[in-house]
Amino acid sequence: MSVVPSHHRVCFLLQVRPERLDEYKTHHQAVWPEMLQALRETGWHNYSLFLREDGLLVGYFETPDLVAAQQGMAARDVNARWQATMAPFFEAPGGKNPDEGFLRLEEVFHLD
Repeated sequence: MSVVPSHHRVCFLLQVRPERLDEYKTHHQAVWPEMLQALRETGWHNYSLFLREDGLLVGYFETPDLVAAQQGMAARDVNARWQATMAPFFEAPGGKNPDEGFLRLEEVFHLD
Protein backbone atom coordinates (compact mmCIF):
# COMPACT_ATOMS: atom_id res chain seq x y z
CA MET A 1 0.00 0.00 0.00
CA SER A 2 1.57 3.27 -1.06
CA VAL A 3 1.12 6.41 0.98
CA VAL A 4 0.57 9.70 -0.82
CA PRO A 5 2.76 12.34 0.84
CA SER A 6 0.95 15.28 2.39
CA HIS A 7 3.62 17.52 0.94
CA HIS A 8 6.37 17.35 -1.63
CA ARG A 9 10.00 18.25 -1.02
CA VAL A 10 11.38 19.99 -4.08
CA CYS A 11 15.08 20.58 -4.70
CA PHE A 12 16.28 22.35 -7.82
CA LEU A 13 19.34 23.82 -9.53
CA LEU A 14 19.92 27.05 -11.42
CA GLN A 15 23.09 28.86 -12.48
CA VAL A 16 23.61 32.48 -11.42
CA ARG A 17 26.03 34.45 -13.54
CA PRO A 18 29.27 34.55 -11.51
CA GLU A 19 29.84 38.25 -12.19
CA ARG A 20 26.41 39.07 -10.65
CA LEU A 21 26.61 37.06 -7.41
CA ASP A 22 26.92 40.00 -5.02
CA GLU A 23 24.00 41.84 -6.59
CA TYR A 24 21.90 38.64 -6.58
CA LYS A 25 22.58 38.16 -2.85
CA THR A 26 21.68 41.79 -2.15
CA HIS A 27 18.28 41.33 -3.82
CA HIS A 28 17.60 38.29 -1.65
CA GLN A 29 18.42 40.14 1.56
CA ALA A 30 15.40 42.35 0.83
CA VAL A 31 12.82 40.26 -1.03
CA TRP A 32 9.71 42.33 -1.62
CA PRO A 33 7.12 41.78 1.13
CA GLU A 34 4.38 41.17 -1.45
CA MET A 35 6.54 38.47 -3.07
CA LEU A 36 7.04 36.73 0.28
CA GLN A 37 3.29 36.90 0.92
CA ALA A 38 2.49 35.48 -2.53
CA LEU A 39 4.88 32.56 -1.98
CA ARG A 40 3.27 31.74 1.36
CA GLU A 41 -0.27 32.05 -0.01
CA THR A 42 0.42 29.78 -2.99
CA GLY A 43 1.98 26.94 -1.03
CA TRP A 44 5.75 27.52 -1.07
CA HIS A 45 6.92 26.56 2.43
CA ASN A 46 10.28 26.03 4.13
CA TYR A 47 11.89 27.70 1.08
CA SER A 48 15.69 28.08 1.06
CA LEU A 49 18.28 29.07 -1.51
CA PHE A 50 21.95 28.08 -1.27
CA LEU A 51 24.61 29.66 -3.49
CA ARG A 52 28.04 28.28 -4.31
CA GLU A 53 30.83 30.74 -5.12
CA ASP A 54 30.80 29.73 -8.81
CA GLY A 55 27.11 30.63 -9.10
CA LEU A 56 25.52 27.21 -8.68
CA LEU A 57 22.20 27.86 -6.94
CA VAL A 58 20.46 25.06 -5.04
CA GLY A 59 16.88 25.73 -4.03
CA TYR A 60 14.64 23.74 -1.71
CA PHE A 61 11.00 24.12 -0.71
CA GLU A 62 8.08 22.07 0.46
CA THR A 63 4.57 22.26 -0.93
CA PRO A 64 1.36 20.27 -0.74
CA ASP A 65 0.97 20.50 -4.55
CA LEU A 66 3.83 21.53 -6.85
CA VAL A 67 1.63 22.17 -9.89
CA ALA A 68 -0.78 24.32 -7.86
CA ALA A 69 2.13 26.20 -6.24
CA GLN A 70 3.69 27.00 -9.63
CA GLN A 71 0.35 27.92 -11.21
CA GLY A 72 -0.54 30.07 -8.22
CA MET A 73 2.65 32.07 -8.55
CA ALA A 74 2.32 32.30 -12.33
CA ALA A 75 -1.01 34.06 -11.80
CA ARG A 76 0.49 36.71 -9.51
CA ASP A 77 1.57 40.06 -10.95
CA VAL A 78 4.29 40.38 -8.30
CA ASN A 79 5.84 37.13 -9.54
CA ALA A 80 5.99 38.40 -13.12
CA ARG A 81 7.77 41.55 -11.87
CA TRP A 82 10.16 39.56 -9.65
CA GLN A 83 11.01 37.08 -12.43
CA ALA A 84 11.68 39.94 -14.86
CA THR A 85 13.99 41.52 -12.28
CA MET A 86 15.81 38.24 -11.57
CA ALA A 87 16.07 36.84 -15.13
CA PRO A 88 19.27 38.77 -16.03
CA PHE A 89 21.09 37.16 -13.09
CA PHE A 90 20.73 33.65 -14.51
CA GLU A 91 22.31 31.80 -17.35
CA ALA A 92 19.26 31.17 -19.53
CA PRO A 93 17.36 28.10 -18.29
CA GLY A 94 16.04 26.99 -21.67
CA GLY A 95 14.53 30.39 -22.48
CA LYS A 96 12.13 30.18 -19.53
CA ASN A 97 11.79 32.29 -16.40
CA PRO A 98 13.98 30.96 -13.58
CA ASP A 99 10.95 29.73 -11.61
CA GLU A 100 9.81 27.66 -14.61
CA GLY A 101 13.14 26.50 -16.03
CA PHE A 102 14.90 25.10 -13.02
CA LEU A 103 16.32 21.58 -13.05
CA ARG A 104 14.42 19.57 -10.45
CA LEU A 105 16.45 16.94 -8.64
CA GLU A 106 15.16 13.48 -7.76
CA GLU A 107 14.91 12.77 -4.04
CA VAL A 108 16.66 9.49 -3.28
CA PHE A 109 16.72 9.59 0.53
CA HIS A 110 14.95 11.40 3.36
CA LEU A 111 15.29 11.03 7.13
CA ASP A 112 12.39 12.37 9.21
